[in-house]
Amino acid sequence: MKKIIIASSNHGKIKEFKALLQGFELFSLDEFFKGEIEENGLSFKENALIKARAIYNSLEQKDKKEFIVLSDDSGLCVEALAFRPGIFSARFSGQKDDGLNRKKLLDELSALKISKSKAYFKSVIALCSFYGECFTNGLLRGYVIDKELGENGFGYDCLFVPNSYEKTLAQLSFEEKNLISHRKKALENMEFLLRSFRKG
Repeated sequence: MKKIIIASSNHGKIKEFKALLQGFELFSLDEFFKGEIEENGLSFKENALIKARAIYNSLEQKDKKEFIVLSDDSGLCVEALAFRPGIFSARFSGQKDDGLNRKKLLDELSALKISKSKAYFKSVIALCSFYGECFTNGLLRGYVIDKELGENGFGYDCLFVPNSYEKTLAQLSFEEKNLISHRKKALENMEFLLRSFRKG
């Protein structure tokens, strides 16, 4: 089993998966699934599993032995905002718009009269396959700031400074970010199982 469907239409996420997963043939959600998947879980884990199961269950029976489905649910948890936006990170503003989501976060920090807060990015990756399901976690700790810095990345990257760094994720190169990202850590935790699939 060397074929993986990434359960996302987010081009930034897919780009990161392609860089992090070597030796597999990767496919995006749009190539196999049309329509919306309602993410009505109460945690990153539940939402990741909802997406992975929905796509895996939609496959033709003959494809279920050939494809692995990986679904990532991730978000930013800000201590000063009671660890919001969390699972609502992609629609924090009420819309699926990165710029509006960042503006809402900045407005809430401003209302609290603080310029930075401890925060972390969390990624949960769920795997669905013919052999069963599993999930792994990854965290990237740091803090958010009250202004956007950097042009790289996506989402909240330009507001987040990782611990031991003086730059936001959006000021780091794509390669530098992938060395420390929460998504990379979750994939590293999944590596043994994926390596087993790759060997057949």
